[in-house]
Amino acid sequence: MRKLVILRRLSQACFLALFIYILWPTTYPLQGILPADTFFKINPFVMIFTSISGRVILPGIIFSLIMLALTLIVGRFFCGWVCPLGTIIDACGAISKRKTKLTQSKNKTLRSIKFYILAVIAIFSFIGIQIAWVFDPIVITARFVSLNLIPAVTLGFDKVFIFFIRQFNFYGPLYDFYRALKSLFLGVNVYYFSHSGIIFIFFLLIACSTLLAKRFWCRAICPLGALYSLVARTSFLRRIIEECAGCLKCKTNCRMAAINDDLSYQKGECILCMDCIYDCPTRKTRFAWSLPVPPRRCNNASQPLHLRGGTTRREFIFLMLASFLSLGLGFGKKAAVSKVIRPPGVLKEQEFLDRCIRCGNCMKVCITNGLQPSIFECGLDGIWTPRLVPEIGYCEYQCTLCGNVCPTGAIPRLSLEEKKKTRLGVAEVDRSICLVWAHNKECLVCEEHCPVSDKAIKLTEGFKPYVDPRLCVGCGICQNKCPVRPQRAIKVSPFST
Repeated sequence: MRKLVILRRLSQACFLALFIYILWPTTYPLQGILPADTFFKINPFVMIFTSISGRVILPGIIFSLIMLALTLIVGRFFCGWVCPLGTIIDACGAISKRKTKLTQSKNKTLRSIKFYILAVIAIFSFIGIQIAWVFDPIVITARFVSLNLIPAVTLGFDKVFIFFIRQFNFYGPLYDFYRALKSLFLGVNVYYFSHSGIIFIFFLLIACSTLLAKRFWCRAICPLGALYSLVARTSFLRRIIEECAGCLKCKTNCRMAAINDDLSYQKGECILCMDCIYDCPTRKTRFAWSLPVPPRRCNNASQPLHLRGGTTRREFIFLMLASFLSLGLGFGKKAAVSKVIRPPGVLKEQEFLDRCIRCGNCMKVCITNGLQPSIFECGLDGIWTPRLVPEIGYCEYQCTLCGNVCPTGAIPRLSLEEKKKTRLGVAEVDRSICLVWAHNKECLVCEEHCPVSDKAIKLTEGFKPYVDPRLCVGCGICQNKCPVRPQRAIKVSPFST
Protein backbone atom coordinates (compact mmCIF):
# COMPACT_ATOMS: atom_id res chain seq x y z
CA MET A 1 0.00 0.00 0.00
CA ARG A 2 1.42 3.37 -1.04
CA LYS A 3 0.82 5.04 2.31
CA LEU A 4 3.13 8.03 1.81
CA VAL A 5 1.80 8.69 -1.69
CA ILE A 6 -1.78 8.58 -0.39
CA LEU A 7 -0.79 10.92 2.44
CA ARG A 8 0.84 13.30 -0.04
CA ARG A 9 -2.22 13.32 -2.31
CA LEU A 10 -4.45 13.91 0.70
CA SER A 11 -2.23 16.82 1.71
CA GLN A 12 -2.40 18.28 -1.80
CA ALA A 13 -6.19 17.97 -1.90
CA CYS A 14 -6.59 19.54 1.54
CA PHE A 15 -4.32 22.50 0.79
CA LEU A 16 -5.99 23.11 -2.58
CA ALA A 17 -9.40 23.01 -0.89
CA LEU A 18 -8.13 25.36 1.82
CA PHE A 19 -6.74 27.73 -0.81
CA ILE A 20 -10.10 27.91 -2.60
CA TYR A 21 -11.99 28.11 0.70
CA ILE A 22 -9.93 31.12 1.80
CA LEU A 23 -10.54 32.98 -1.46
CA TRP A 24 -14.21 32.00 -1.84
CA PRO A 25 -15.67 34.33 0.83
CA THR A 26 -13.41 37.22 -0.21
CA THR A 27 -16.46 39.41 -0.69
CA TYR A 28 -18.70 41.59 1.41
CA PRO A 29 -18.89 40.99 4.30
CA LEU A 30 -15.45 39.47 4.81
CA GLN A 31 -15.82 36.08 6.45
CA GLY A 32 -13.73 32.98 6.97
CA ILE A 33 -11.35 31.57 9.54
CA LEU A 34 -8.16 32.64 7.75
CA PRO A 35 -7.46 36.00 6.07
CA ALA A 36 -7.41 36.19 2.27
CA ASP A 37 -3.66 36.83 2.17
CA THR A 38 -2.66 33.67 4.09
CA PHE A 39 -1.00 31.84 1.19
CA PHE A 40 0.72 35.02 0.03
CA LYS A 41 2.27 35.57 3.46
CA ILE A 42 3.93 32.13 3.34
CA ASN A 43 5.25 32.79 -0.18
CA PRO A 44 8.93 33.81 0.15
CA PHE A 45 9.31 34.57 -3.56
CA VAL A 46 6.61 37.26 -3.62
CA MET A 47 7.25 38.62 -0.14
CA ILE A 48 11.02 38.96 -0.52
CA PHE A 49 11.21 40.38 -4.03
CA THR A 50 8.21 42.68 -3.57
CA SER A 51 9.87 44.00 -0.41
CA ILE A 52 13.07 44.60 -2.35
CA SER A 53 11.42 46.33 -5.31
CA GLY A 54 9.17 48.42 -3.06
CA ARG A 55 12.00 49.25 -0.64
CA VAL A 56 9.84 48.20 2.29
CA ILE A 57 9.58 45.32 4.74
CA LEU A 58 6.16 43.81 4.10
CA PRO A 59 4.09 42.79 7.13
CA GLY A 60 4.07 39.04 7.55
CA ILE A 61 7.35 38.42 5.73
CA ILE A 62 8.47 36.43 8.77
CA PHE A 63 6.07 33.64 7.76
CA SER A 64 7.75 33.29 4.37
CA LEU A 65 11.14 33.11 6.07
CA ILE A 66 9.78 30.30 8.26
CA MET A 67 8.86 28.42 5.07
CA LEU A 68 12.44 28.78 3.85
CA ALA A 69 13.70 27.48 7.19
CA LEU A 70 11.41 24.45 6.94
CA THR A 71 12.68 23.85 3.40
CA LEU A 72 16.23 23.95 4.70
CA ILE A 73 15.32 21.17 7.12
CA VAL A 74 12.90 18.97 5.16
CA GLY A 75 13.54 19.84 1.53
CA ARG A 76 11.29 21.09 -1.25
CA PHE A 77 8.09 19.87 0.40
CA PHE A 78 5.97 22.89 -0.54
CA CYS A 79 6.04 22.05 -4.26
CA GLY A 80 5.00 18.43 -3.75
CA TRP A 81 2.67 18.63 -0.77
CA VAL A 82 1.23 22.17 -0.56
CA CYS A 83 1.38 24.20 -3.79
CA PRO A 84 -2.15 24.54 -5.28
CA LEU A 85 -0.84 25.02 -8.82
CA GLY A 86 1.36 21.93 -8.48
CA THR A 87 -1.69 19.95 -7.38
CA ILE A 88 -3.69 21.09 -10.41
CA ILE A 89 -0.77 20.26 -12.71
CA ASP A 90 -0.51 16.78 -11.16
CA ALA A 91 -4.24 16.29 -11.72
CA CYS A 92 -3.91 17.29 -15.38
CA GLY A 93 -0.97 14.92 -15.74
CA ALA A 94 -2.93 12.06 -14.16
CA ILE A 95 -5.79 12.63 -16.61
CA SER A 96 -3.54 12.73 -19.68
CA LYS A 97 -1.27 9.86 -18.51
CA ARG A 98 1.24 10.95 -21.13
CA LYS A 99 4.87 10.06 -20.46
CA THR A 100 7.58 12.13 -22.10
CA LYS A 101 11.14 10.87 -21.81
CA LEU A 102 13.98 13.37 -21.98
CA THR A 103 17.70 12.80 -21.78
CA GLN A 104 19.63 13.89 -18.73
CA SER A 105 21.26 16.76 -20.63
CA LYS A 106 17.87 18.05 -21.83
CA ASN A 107 16.50 17.83 -18.30
CA LYS A 108 19.45 19.84 -17.02
CA THR A 109 18.83 22.48 -19.67
CA LEU A 110 15.16 22.65 -18.69
CA ARG A 111 16.01 22.93 -15.00
CA SER A 112 18.40 25.81 -15.61
CA ILE A 113 15.71 28.01 -17.20
CA LYS A 114 13.92 28.68 -13.92
CA PHE A 115 17.16 29.83 -12.30
CA TYR A 116 17.71 32.31 -15.13
CA ILE A 117 14.16 33.59 -14.57
CA LEU A 118 14.80 33.86 -10.83
CA ALA A 119 18.05 35.74 -11.45
CA VAL A 120 16.43 38.22 -13.84
CA ILE A 121 13.52 38.83 -11.43
CA ALA A 122 16.00 39.40 -8.59
CA ILE A 123 18.00 41.91 -10.66
CA PHE A 124 14.85 43.76 -11.69
CA SER A 125 13.70 43.87 -8.06
CA PHE A 126 16.97 45.41 -6.90
CA ILE A 127 16.54 48.26 -9.40
CA GLY A 128 12.92 48.77 -8.37
CA ILE A 129 11.00 46.91 -11.09
CA GLN A 130 8.62 44.30 -9.70
CA ILE A 131 7.86 41.47 -12.14
CA ALA A 132 7.62 38.62 -9.64
CA TRP A 133 3.85 38.46 -10.19
CA VAL A 134 4.29 37.26 -13.78
CA PHE A 135 5.63 33.83 -12.78
CA ASP A 136 4.49 33.31 -9.20
CA PRO A 137 2.33 30.15 -8.92
CA ILE A 138 0.28 31.38 -5.95
CA VAL A 139 -0.60 34.64 -7.70
CA ILE A 140 -1.43 32.85 -10.95
CA THR A 141 -3.70 30.35 -9.18
CA ALA A 142 -5.36 32.99 -6.99
CA ARG A 143 -6.15 35.12 -10.02
CA PHE A 144 -7.69 32.11 -11.78
CA VAL A 145 -9.73 31.07 -8.74
CA SER A 146 -11.01 34.59 -8.00
CA LEU A 147 -11.72 35.81 -11.53
CA ASN A 148 -12.54 32.56 -13.36
CA LEU A 149 -13.36 29.56 -11.17
CA ILE A 150 -15.59 31.10 -8.50
CA PRO A 151 -17.70 33.17 -10.96
CA ALA A 152 -18.10 30.16 -13.28
CA VAL A 153 -19.10 27.74 -10.50
CA THR A 154 -21.49 30.04 -8.67
CA LEU A 155 -23.18 31.39 -11.79
CA GLY A 156 -23.32 27.91 -13.34
CA PHE A 157 -24.95 26.29 -10.30
CA ASP A 158 -27.28 29.24 -9.94
CA LYS A 159 -28.54 28.99 -13.52
CA VAL A 160 -28.96 25.20 -13.36
CA PHE A 161 -31.03 25.33 -10.17
CA ILE A 162 -33.18 28.19 -11.43
CA PHE A 163 -33.76 26.35 -14.73
CA PHE A 164 -35.00 23.16 -13.05
CA ILE A 165 -37.07 25.03 -10.48
CA ARG A 166 -38.83 27.16 -13.08
CA GLN A 167 -39.12 24.73 -15.98
CA PHE A 168 -40.20 21.67 -14.01
CA ASN A 169 -41.85 23.45 -11.11
CA PHE A 170 -39.46 21.72 -8.70
CA TYR A 171 -40.46 23.67 -5.64
CA GLY A 172 -40.29 22.11 -2.22
CA PRO A 173 -37.15 20.12 -1.25
CA LEU A 174 -35.13 21.24 -4.30
CA TYR A 175 -35.98 24.88 -3.70
CA ASP A 176 -35.14 24.52 -0.01
CA PHE A 177 -31.81 22.92 -0.95
CA TYR A 178 -31.11 25.77 -3.39
CA ARG A 179 -31.86 28.37 -0.70
CA ALA A 180 -29.53 26.52 1.68
CA LEU A 181 -26.73 26.66 -0.90
CA LYS A 182 -27.43 30.36 -1.46
CA SER A 183 -26.85 30.91 2.23
CA LEU A 184 -23.51 29.12 1.90
CA PHE A 185 -21.10 29.04 -1.06
CA LEU A 186 -23.59 30.15 -3.75
CA GLY A 187 -24.34 33.30 -1.78
CA VAL A 188 -21.09 35.13 -2.58
CA ASN A 189 -21.34 38.14 -4.85
CA VAL A 190 -20.16 37.20 -8.33
CA TYR A 191 -19.46 39.72 -11.03
CA TYR A 192 -18.14 40.14 -14.53
CA PHE A 193 -14.43 40.81 -14.98
CA SER A 194 -12.98 42.17 -18.18
CA HIS A 195 -10.18 40.17 -19.80
CA SER A 196 -11.11 37.11 -17.71
CA GLY A 197 -10.80 35.00 -20.87
CA ILE A 198 -7.13 35.97 -21.24
CA ILE A 199 -6.51 35.14 -17.58
CA PHE A 200 -8.14 31.73 -18.07
CA ILE A 201 -6.11 30.92 -21.22
CA PHE A 202 -2.87 31.90 -19.45
CA PHE A 203 -3.69 29.57 -16.56
CA LEU A 204 -4.81 26.77 -18.88
CA LEU A 205 -1.51 26.87 -20.79
CA ILE A 206 0.41 26.48 -17.53
CA ALA A 207 -1.80 23.63 -16.29
CA CYS A 208 -1.57 21.80 -19.62
CA SER A 209 2.20 22.27 -19.88
CA THR A 210 2.44 18.88 -18.20
CA LEU A 211 1.61 17.43 -21.64
CA LEU A 212 5.10 18.49 -22.74
CA ALA A 213 6.72 16.77 -19.77
CA LYS A 214 5.67 15.85 -16.26
CA ARG A 215 5.56 18.98 -14.12
CA PHE A 216 7.04 21.00 -16.99
CA TRP A 217 6.15 24.29 -15.30
CA CYS A 218 7.74 23.21 -12.03
CA ARG A 219 10.84 21.79 -13.70
CA ALA A 220 11.59 24.58 -16.12
CA ILE A 221 9.85 27.86 -15.30
CA CYS A 222 8.60 28.31 -11.73
CA PRO A 223 10.92 30.79 -9.93
CA LEU A 224 9.36 29.98 -6.55
CA GLY A 225 10.46 26.40 -7.16
CA ALA A 226 13.91 27.68 -8.11
CA LEU A 227 14.17 29.56 -4.82
CA TYR A 228 13.09 26.50 -2.85
CA SER A 229 15.49 24.36 -4.91
CA LEU A 230 18.47 26.52 -3.93
CA VAL A 231 17.59 26.17 -0.26
CA ALA A 232 16.68 22.47 -0.42
CA ARG A 233 20.08 21.46 -1.83
CA THR A 234 21.47 21.38 1.71
CA SER A 235 18.39 19.97 3.47
CA PHE A 236 18.66 17.28 6.12
CA LEU A 237 16.26 14.80 4.53
CA ARG A 238 18.05 12.61 2.01
CA ARG A 239 17.08 9.83 -0.40
CA ILE A 240 18.97 6.57 0.21
CA ILE A 241 19.12 3.45 -2.00
CA GLU A 242 20.28 0.37 -0.08
CA GLU A 243 19.84 -2.14 -2.91
CA CYS A 244 19.21 -1.57 -6.63
CA ALA A 245 17.81 -4.01 -9.21
CA GLY A 246 18.89 -1.78 -12.09
CA CYS A 247 15.37 -1.45 -13.52
CA LEU A 248 15.52 2.39 -13.56
CA LYS A 249 11.80 2.62 -12.79
CA CYS A 250 12.47 5.37 -10.28
CA LYS A 251 14.31 7.45 -12.88
CA THR A 252 11.73 6.81 -15.59
CA ASN A 253 8.73 7.68 -13.42
CA CYS A 254 10.21 10.65 -11.54
CA ARG A 255 7.87 13.55 -12.23
CA MET A 256 10.63 16.10 -11.72
CA ALA A 257 13.38 14.17 -13.55
CA ALA A 258 15.43 14.60 -10.40
CA ILE A 259 17.07 11.15 -10.62
CA ASN A 260 20.21 10.90 -12.73
CA ASP A 261 21.39 8.08 -14.98
CA ASP A 262 23.68 6.76 -12.23
CA LEU A 263 20.69 6.82 -9.79
CA SER A 264 22.08 9.71 -7.77
CA TYR A 265 19.60 12.56 -7.55
CA GLN A 266 19.30 16.33 -7.56
CA LYS A 267 18.17 17.04 -4.01
CA GLY A 268 17.04 20.55 -4.90
CA GLU A 269 14.76 19.20 -7.63
CA CYS A 270 13.14 16.49 -5.50
CA ILE A 271 9.65 17.53 -4.35
CA LEU A 272 9.30 14.54 -2.00
CA CYS A 273 6.46 12.95 -3.95
CA MET A 274 7.62 9.55 -2.59
CA ASP A 275 6.79 7.70 -5.82
CA CYS A 276 10.30 6.27 -6.06
CA ILE A 277 9.90 4.43 -2.76
CA TYR A 278 7.05 2.34 -4.15
CA ASP A 279 8.32 2.12 -7.74
CA CYS A 280 11.42 0.31 -6.48
CA PRO A 281 10.91 -3.48 -6.83
CA THR A 282 13.39 -4.19 -4.02
CA ARG A 283 11.64 -1.76 -1.65
CA LYS A 284 15.10 -0.61 -0.55
CA THR A 285 14.65 3.08 -1.38
CA ARG A 286 13.92 5.32 1.58
CA PHE A 287 14.30 8.84 2.91
CA ALA A 288 16.30 9.41 6.07
CA TRP A 289 17.66 12.28 8.13
CA SER A 290 21.35 13.03 7.78
CA LEU A 291 23.76 15.93 7.77
CA PRO A 292 23.80 17.68 4.38
CA VAL A 293 26.56 16.58 2.04
CA PRO A 294 27.93 19.36 -0.19
CA PRO A 295 27.88 18.49 -3.91
CA ARG A 296 31.20 17.38 -5.36
CA ARG A 297 32.79 19.75 -7.81
CA CYS A 298 34.61 18.51 -10.87
CA ASN A 299 36.11 20.30 -13.86
CA ASN A 300 36.11 17.21 -16.07
CA ALA A 301 33.48 17.68 -18.77
CA SER A 302 33.15 13.91 -19.08
CA GLN A 303 31.74 13.65 -15.57
CA PRO A 304 27.98 13.48 -15.07
CA LEU A 305 26.29 16.87 -15.22
CA HIS A 306 24.99 16.70 -11.67
CA LEU A 307 28.59 16.51 -10.38
CA ARG A 308 29.77 19.65 -12.08
CA GLY A 309 30.07 22.78 -9.98
CA GLY A 310 30.27 26.48 -10.64
CA THR A 311 28.78 28.53 -13.43
CA THR A 312 29.45 27.85 -17.08
CA ARG A 313 30.73 30.58 -19.39
CA ARG A 314 27.39 30.69 -21.22
CA GLU A 315 25.48 31.10 -17.97
CA PHE A 316 27.84 33.85 -16.81
CA ILE A 317 27.49 35.77 -20.09
CA PHE A 318 23.69 35.44 -19.97
CA LEU A 319 23.47 36.80 -16.44
CA MET A 320 25.81 39.68 -17.27
CA LEU A 321 23.73 40.65 -20.31
CA ALA A 322 20.54 40.45 -18.24
CA SER A 323 22.16 42.64 -15.59
CA PHE A 324 23.20 45.33 -18.06
CA LEU A 325 19.79 45.24 -19.74
CA SER A 326 17.88 45.60 -16.50
CA LEU A 327 20.23 48.31 -15.23
CA GLY A 328 19.66 50.19 -18.45
CA LEU A 329 15.93 49.92 -17.93
CA GLY A 330 16.33 51.13 -14.40
CA PHE A 331 18.37 54.23 -15.28
CA GLY A 332 15.92 55.14 -18.02
CA LYS A 333 12.94 54.56 -15.82
CA LYS A 334 10.63 57.53 -15.37
CA ALA A 335 8.17 58.00 -12.57
CA ALA A 336 4.93 56.40 -13.66
CA VAL A 337 1.88 58.60 -14.12
CA SER A 338 -1.55 57.19 -13.43
CA LYS A 339 -3.72 57.01 -16.54
CA VAL A 340 -6.56 55.20 -14.78
CA ILE A 341 -8.46 55.56 -11.53
CA ARG A 342 -6.71 53.51 -8.87
CA PRO A 343 -8.22 51.98 -5.71
CA PRO A 344 -8.58 54.26 -2.67
CA GLY A 345 -5.41 55.19 -0.84
CA VAL A 346 -3.06 54.68 -3.80
CA LEU A 347 -1.09 57.92 -3.85
CA LYS A 348 2.05 57.17 -5.87
CA GLU A 349 1.62 55.22 -9.10
CA GLN A 350 5.18 53.90 -9.23
CA GLU A 351 5.03 52.68 -5.65
CA PHE A 352 1.75 50.95 -6.43
CA LEU A 353 3.20 49.19 -9.50
CA ASP A 354 6.22 48.04 -7.50
CA ARG A 355 4.07 46.46 -4.79
CA CYS A 356 0.97 45.18 -6.63
CA ILE A 357 1.25 41.45 -7.41
CA ARG A 358 -1.95 41.29 -9.53
CA CYS A 359 -3.54 38.59 -7.36
CA GLY A 360 -7.11 39.77 -7.99
CA ASN A 361 -8.19 39.87 -4.32
CA CYS A 362 -9.22 43.53 -4.48
CA MET A 363 -11.23 43.02 -7.67
CA LYS A 364 -13.13 40.06 -6.25
CA VAL A 365 -13.94 41.82 -2.99
CA CYS A 366 -15.17 45.06 -4.63
CA ILE A 367 -18.89 45.12 -3.83
CA THR A 368 -19.88 47.13 -6.92
CA ASN A 369 -17.64 45.26 -9.41
CA GLY A 370 -15.99 48.59 -10.18
CA LEU A 371 -12.41 47.32 -9.85
CA GLN A 372 -11.39 45.63 -13.09
CA PRO A 373 -8.09 44.16 -14.37
CA SER A 374 -6.12 46.33 -16.76
CA ILE A 375 -4.47 45.17 -19.95
CA PHE A 376 -2.87 48.06 -21.84
CA GLU A 377 -4.95 50.92 -20.39
CA CYS A 378 -2.04 51.94 -18.15
CA GLY A 379 0.98 50.67 -20.08
CA LEU A 380 2.86 47.39 -20.11
CA ASP A 381 3.99 47.70 -16.51
CA GLY A 382 0.37 48.05 -15.43
CA ILE A 383 -0.95 44.82 -16.93
CA TRP A 384 -3.58 43.15 -14.70
CA THR A 385 -3.39 45.87 -12.06
CA PRO A 386 -6.77 46.99 -10.68
CA ARG A 387 -8.48 50.10 -12.04
CA LEU A 388 -11.83 51.61 -11.22
CA VAL A 389 -14.26 51.62 -14.15
CA PRO A 390 -17.20 53.82 -13.02
CA GLU A 391 -19.41 52.69 -15.91
CA ILE A 392 -19.34 49.19 -14.37
CA GLY A 393 -19.25 50.09 -10.70
CA TYR A 394 -18.33 52.92 -8.36
CA CYS A 395 -16.20 53.05 -5.22
CA GLU A 396 -18.61 52.56 -2.32
CA TYR A 397 -18.23 55.47 0.11
CA GLN A 398 -18.65 53.22 3.17
CA CYS A 399 -16.27 50.43 2.05
CA THR A 400 -12.61 49.68 2.83
CA LEU A 401 -12.47 46.02 1.78
CA CYS A 402 -9.91 46.25 -1.05
CA GLY A 403 -7.22 47.53 1.30
CA ASN A 404 -8.08 44.87 3.87
CA VAL A 405 -7.42 41.97 1.47
CA CYS A 406 -4.32 43.34 -0.30
CA PRO A 407 -1.41 41.04 0.67
CA THR A 408 1.41 43.50 -0.05
CA GLY A 409 -0.01 46.84 1.06
CA ALA A 410 -0.13 48.16 -2.50
CA ILE A 411 -3.63 49.29 -1.52
CA PRO A 412 -3.21 50.65 2.01
CA ARG A 413 -5.50 49.66 4.84
CA LEU A 414 -7.67 52.66 5.65
CA SER A 415 -10.08 53.32 8.45
CA LEU A 416 -13.57 54.28 7.34
CA GLU A 417 -12.98 57.91 8.27
CA GLU A 418 -9.71 57.96 6.32
CA LYS A 419 -11.40 56.32 3.34
CA LYS A 420 -14.14 58.97 3.23
CA LYS A 421 -11.48 61.68 2.92
CA THR A 422 -9.43 59.80 0.32
CA ARG A 423 -9.62 61.19 -3.21
CA LEU A 424 -9.45 58.88 -6.22
CA GLY A 425 -9.93 61.60 -8.82
CA VAL A 426 -12.24 64.46 -9.64
CA ALA A 427 -15.49 64.53 -11.60
CA GLU A 428 -16.41 67.02 -14.29
CA VAL A 429 -19.71 67.69 -16.04
CA ASP A 430 -19.70 67.59 -19.84
CA ARG A 431 -22.14 70.41 -20.52
CA SER A 432 -22.35 69.58 -24.23
CA ILE A 433 -24.28 66.36 -23.57
CA CYS A 434 -25.70 66.88 -20.06
CA LEU A 435 -29.51 66.67 -20.13
CA VAL A 436 -29.84 69.82 -18.04
CA TRP A 437 -27.15 71.96 -19.67
CA ALA A 438 -27.59 70.86 -23.30
CA HIS A 439 -31.30 70.04 -23.49
CA ASN A 440 -32.88 71.96 -20.59
CA LYS A 441 -34.39 68.75 -19.19
CA GLU A 442 -34.86 68.08 -15.52
CA CYS A 443 -32.26 65.71 -14.05
CA LEU A 444 -30.64 65.67 -10.62
CA VAL A 445 -29.35 62.08 -10.61
CA CYS A 446 -25.67 62.93 -10.06
CA GLU A 447 -26.40 65.40 -7.27
CA GLU A 448 -28.81 63.03 -5.53
CA HIS A 449 -26.33 60.14 -5.49
CA CYS A 450 -23.27 62.10 -4.36
CA PRO A 451 -22.35 60.53 -0.97
CA VAL A 452 -20.30 63.46 0.36
CA SER A 453 -22.14 65.08 3.23
CA ASP A 454 -21.69 68.61 1.86
CA LYS A 455 -22.47 67.43 -1.69
CA ALA A 456 -19.54 67.79 -4.08
CA ILE A 457 -22.05 68.31 -6.90
CA LYS A 458 -23.68 71.71 -6.57
CA LEU A 459 -26.57 73.28 -8.48
CA THR A 460 -26.79 76.70 -10.07
CA GLU A 461 -29.88 78.87 -9.66
CA GLY A 462 -31.28 77.13 -12.74
CA PHE A 463 -30.71 73.71 -11.13
CA LYS A 464 -27.79 72.93 -13.41
CA PRO A 465 -25.14 70.66 -11.87
CA TYR A 466 -21.47 71.47 -11.49
CA VAL A 467 -18.68 69.86 -9.47
CA ASP A 468 -16.85 71.49 -6.59
CA PRO A 469 -13.34 69.96 -7.00
CA ARG A 470 -12.48 70.76 -3.38
CA LEU A 471 -15.16 68.36 -2.13
CA CYS A 472 -15.18 65.68 -4.84
CA VAL A 473 -13.53 62.39 -3.83
CA GLY A 474 -13.84 60.82 -7.30
CA CYS A 475 -15.87 57.81 -6.14
CA GLY A 476 -17.55 57.59 -9.58
CA ILE A 477 -21.12 57.01 -8.42
CA CYS A 478 -22.26 60.08 -10.37
CA GLN A 479 -20.74 58.68 -13.56
CA ASN A 480 -22.20 55.24 -12.86
CA LYS A 481 -25.75 56.54 -12.32
CA CYS A 482 -25.77 59.16 -15.08
CA PRO A 483 -28.63 58.29 -17.51
CA VAL A 484 -26.93 59.74 -20.60
CA ARG A 485 -25.75 57.12 -23.12
CA PRO A 486 -23.51 56.01 -24.75
CA GLN A 487 -21.13 58.51 -23.13
CA ARG A 488 -21.84 59.70 -19.62
CA ALA A 489 -22.38 63.41 -19.11
CA ILE A 490 -20.21 63.41 -15.99
CA LYS A 491 -16.85 61.67 -15.83
CA VAL A 492 -14.18 61.11 -13.21
CA SER A 493 -10.58 61.80 -14.20
CA PRO A 494 -7.67 60.32 -12.23
CA PHE A 495 -5.10 62.41 -10.44
CA SER A 496 -1.61 62.39 -11.97
CA THR A 497 0.42 60.65 -9.28
